[in-house]
Amino acid sequence: MNTTDNDHEHSDGDDPKIIMSRLSKRAFKRDGLTVQVHIYRLEHGDKWTLEVVDRDNNSIVWDGEFDTDADAHHEFLRAVRTEGIDGILRNPDRLH
Repeated sequence: MNTTDNDHEHSDGDDPKIIMSRLSKRAFKRDGLTVQVHIYRLEHGDKWTLEVVDRDNNSIVWDGEFDTDADAHHEFLRAVRTEGIDGILRNPDRLH
């Protein structure tokens, strides 16, 4: 599922526009922890990036890119299921 038609655009002047997926979450809560999930791509790009941001604004970006925003979302859910939010935040190198 690619939600490109309904995604949100963000840009700062001359910077390329960033297309935010509707699958991004401002607040994903699990096991007493809350993170933001950002799934985005550049306006003229075709690959999606997955980023998790904790309450202290620390960012974890997956090394690989994804063919669809749904693929990125599924990878996030897989990581939560296998590592937990705490595992993602404490040991992000195991996720890539």
